[in-house]
Amino acid sequence: MVKTRVLFVCTGNSARSQMAEAFLNSLSGGRFESRSAGVSPSGINPLTIIVMAEVGVGMEGHRSKHIDEFLGKERFDYFITLCSHASATCPAVLPGMGKRLHWDIEDPWSIAGGEEEKLKGFRRIRDRIHDLVIDLISAADKRGTRNQG
Repeated sequence: MVKTRVLFVCTGNSARSQMAEAFLNSLSGGRFESRSAGVSPSGINPLTIIVMAEVGVGMEGHRSKHIDEFLGKERFDYFITLCSHASATCPAVLPGMGKRLHWDIEDPWSIAGGEEEKLKGFRRIRDRIHDLVIDLISAADKRGTRNQG
C-alpha cells in the first residue's frame, strides 16, 4: 500500500504542527505518513506533550525541525500550513509538494494566564487539530487512497 504523505508546517514546530503530525500518524491506520516542520523551529512546548498524552498520543521521538529538512528532498501529497505566518512565509508553489492547504489555528504561545488557562487553551487547539485531521482522513477516504493534485 502506498501511503499518502503529509507535511504540516507552522512557525515554531513546537505545538500545532507537532500535534497534527502525531494525530495523523496515530489515527490513519497506517494509510498516511506525516511529518512536521517549522519556519523558525523553537523546540517542543512541554504543554504539547502533556495535552497529547491526555488523549493517549505519545510524542516520543518528536523534535522540532526546520522546513529545509524536507523542501526539495521529499515528496508530499499534502502541504498543510497551520498558521498565517507559515502560510505567508512559504512559497505558493514548492517542488515535490502536492495539494497545499491552510488550517488557521490559534497560536498556543499567545494564550495568556496561568498554567491552567494555558492548558485549557492547548486542549482547545489540540481538539481543533484532531477534528481537522479526522476531516482530512475522511476526505481522502472518499476520494480513494491518494490525492493526485
